[in-house]
Amino acid sequence: MLFRSVTQKTYEEVSEWCDDRARDLQFEIKTSKGEVMNLNAAIEKAKATISISTTKIDEMAGEIAGDEADLAAATKIRNKERKDFRAFETDISETIDTLERAVGVVEKEFNLGGASMMQLQNTKTMADALSVMVQASVISSADSKRLAALVQSSQQDQDEDMGAPAAAVYKSASGGIVGTLEDLLEKAEAQLDKA
Repeated sequence: MLFRSVTQKTYEEVSEWCDDRARDLQFEIKTSKGEVMNLNAAIEKAKATISISTTKIDEMAGEIAGDEADLAAATKIRNKERKDFRAFETDISETIDTLERAVGVVEKEFNLGGASMMQLQNTKTMADALSVMVQASVISSADSKRLAALVQSSQQDQDEDMGAPAAAVYKSASGGIVGTLEDLLEKAEAQLDKA
């Protein structure tokens, strides 16, 4: 009996251990099922977040592509404007230089009272005055053409603004020519500042 009682006792201990282990495993399974449900919910939430983020990324990629296209177009326009400005700046700077030299030459010649200025006083138009200055080698033919074009353009602008007929007669050759050249110089400098 002793043997039976030891066996019985061992059996009871093992049976109790098995029951405890089965209970523990049941709790672990229940806990694991809860964790699986939580993880599945987290996965679904992450999928939704991925879907929303993918949509936002696609929208932003479209906006970036649009912005890059706008930037490329703006850069192209800016480069053209820069090229146009540089061409204008070069041209107007040459015009300003020509006008400054012409004013200086006319003032100098009038102050010296040279023979070319006697001829200049008999001129009736700016074109005639410029022609006399070219013949006297006071200004170059290219400068004369540029100045004549400027004077003609200026007179057309004034005629359009005032509605008056062209008045090309210069009462005082010195004052008229220098005044006209200085007026053109002032307008050219204003155009450069505005540009």
